Amino acid sequence: MALLISYTGQDTVPWVHAFRDELPEMDVRVFPDEGDPADVEFIAVWQHPHGGLKPYVNLKAILSCGAGVEHITSDPDLPEGVPIIRLVDEAVVHDMCLHGLHWVLHFHRGYHYYAENQRRSRWQVLPAVLPFKRRIGIMGMGQIGQRLAEMLSILQFSVAGWGLNDRQLPNGIKYFSGAESMGRFLSEADILINALPLTPKTKNLIDANYLSCLPRGAFIINISRGGIVNEKDLRKSIESGRVEAAALDVFAAEPLPQNDPFWTNSSVHVTPHIGGINYPASAAQVMAANIKRIQRGIAPFPVLDPRSGY
Repeated sequence: MALLISYTGQDTVPWVHAFRDELPEMDVRVFPDEGDPADVEFIAVWQHPHGGLKPYVNLKAILSCGAGVEHITSDPDLPEGVPIIRLVDEAVVHDMCLHGLHWVLHFHRGYHYYAENQRRSRWQVLPAVLPFKRRIGIMGMGQIGQRLAEMLSILQFSVAGWGLNDRQLPNGIKYFSGAESMGRFLSEADILINALPLTPKTKNLIDANYLSCLPRGAFIINISRGGIVNEKDLRKSIESGRVEAAALDVFAAEPLPQNDPFWTNSSVHVTPHIGGINYPASAAQVMAANIKRIQRGIAPFPVLDPRSGY
């Protein structure tokens, strides 16, 4: 019985140590030195080569090393009947909320203007807006979206959420659901935060039509996945002034190509997908708990729902 770690582009040594601490009886191996593939019952992956899961005929679970699972589901040779377990790590959730909060405060107080004024040696106090008059719209009210909404509500911002399905939110947080309410939701968002998962239903969801629903001079913060906000349409919206500025942590193509116009656009703040950092110690603890559940005959959580895509 073995656990195989396959984490493309990252040092796997901290992951090996973390898993061995959590699962001392488990044989922990690192791809591509997996030994006999028949020994592998669990695999913790990030960007594993497509088609590379087929040799593991005794696989009981595929565990994502990050919040997203499209790097797994995009594999056309994905083994049938093997559960894909999403990573919901409290440390990542907290990091992503702090990242979103940082950019809300940045745009709310106009720090992007003050940074430019510093470059020009200009001393100028800009008009300020009371928090309860700043409308924050959050797309995607899963664990991250709800937590961020609660944090912003405590800070007295006017917060609304949008999702594909109906749900109950804490008092004081307005909620919109379904495509028919999207236009109204966007029209009331001075700052729009994307916390949606990337699924067939959300791919290129925010296009030129929906961007035109935003108040003129709105801000966009993308913390979840690229490919949901149409990047070509976003560039045009920034050029037209419909969107004043954007903080983008995720992109349709990553790493962001060096010739991409976002790099040199002074209205766009680019970060390299660091909104939520995967800490091996905390992530391995969550993933090991699911392995132990499976070993005890208990269903792991959360398992990817193929119908919803998350």
